[in-house]
Amino acid sequence: MKGFIFDLDGTIYVDDEMIEGAADAIHRLKSRGDRVIFLTNKSIARRTDYVKKLNMLGVDTTLDEVISSNFITAKYLKNSMKPGDAAYVIGEEPLFDELAEENIHIAKDPHLASHVVIGWDRKFDYNKLNIAFQAWRNGAKIIATNPDRTCPVKEGELPDCGAMIGAIEGATGETVTMIIGKPSHLMASYVLDQVLRLPAENVYMVGDRLETDIRMGNEAGMNSVLVLTGITDSSMLERTVDRPKYTLSSVKDIDQIV
Repeated sequence: MKGFIFDLDGTIYVDDEMIEGAADAIHRLKSRGDRVIFLTNKSIARRTDYVKKLNMLGVDTTLDEVISSNFITAKYLKNSMKPGDAAYVIGEEPLFDELAEENIHIAKDPHLASHVVIGWDRKFDYNKLNIAFQAWRNGAKIIATNPDRTCPVKEGELPDCGAMIGAIEGATGETVTMIIGKPSHLMASYVLDQVLRLPAENVYMVGDRLETDIRMGNEAGMNSVLVLTGITDSSMLERTVDRPKYTLSSVKDIDQIV
């Protein structure tokens, strides 16, 4: 048995349009008995939203096959926060929902926050930046759901959580080091040990972004597979330190390597 971890945006679909051949490729892998997991850094949708979308696009998917940065962030906070701790959250409703699932206490007053959690927030503004900054000045630890600077869409790219991280770093003068999503070892370990339960050498990490998907695959000892249907193009491969083990034009060609 082999395991396959697929990124979503730019790998399986772009916006609401399935990448040609992706559904058939996933069906072939599942039909032969391989394990398939979908792993996304995107923090503005619920895991149930991804399940619904994948099924609508022709990929039979259950909730336990979808892991998000919000999900892993909530798990991390549940295990690391002490009694009385509270998190001030910058993000959208799906992030709040995932934290609520793990009974994470949400702080409304930044001076009472032990942690600041940053996700992609399309209503991010100076007021939210200032609140996060004041919480940090009061000793709060800053945690981000994911490092992605942009998210691929049909028209190009949109600023993602990395833009919020950049604003926080600009205010504090410190690098945000606790970032939960890909390429973090927290996300890799959870999927390998708790979900797939397979050795890393039997697992393929398939994605379109070098600094998240490919880096995580390489650092965790998985087989990294780059697809050229999203953020990365062939010219970017010439100057990257995050080199994939395999490069495919699309996920539809996954049979070429396994």
